[in-house]
Amino acid sequence: MSVFTDAEREYLTSATLGRIATVGPDGQPHVVPVTFAFNAAEDTVDVGGIDFGNSKKWRDGRRNPKVTFLVDESWGKGAKAIEIRGTAEAHETGGESIHPRFPNFKPEFLRIRPRRIVAWGVEPAGEGTFAVNARDV
Repeated sequence: MSVFTDAEREYLTSATLGRIATVGPDGQPHVVPVTFAFNAAEDTVDVGGIDFGNSKKWRDGRRNPKVTFLVDESWGKGAKAIEIRGTAEAHETGGESIHPRFPNFKPEFLRIRPRRIVAWGVEPAGEGTFAVNARDV
């Protein structure tokens, strides 16, 4: 059974851009946009990209695996987002399959295993309400 709801899985599968927050060796947070894929088989989010193995987010995630991943959007008076706080696993191979549009992706990638999920505006809500779902997994 997945730690994500059906609506959260659908949102993660349909989104095209996320943000990952890592922590540098000096304790300073670092947030950058990233390409990702929801990995249904592992129930994780896989983050990779062009020259990913030479990036700060790769080095930070290897040094300190506590990361936060965010997918969000806003429109008019509404918003939709899912925040995943979790543990990053550094993988040396497989990252080139994260996004088939980018054939020059490097093999290194971070696999984020959720520990806490906070989602808002993702689940269906009644008229005039805003559904927030926060839980440890």
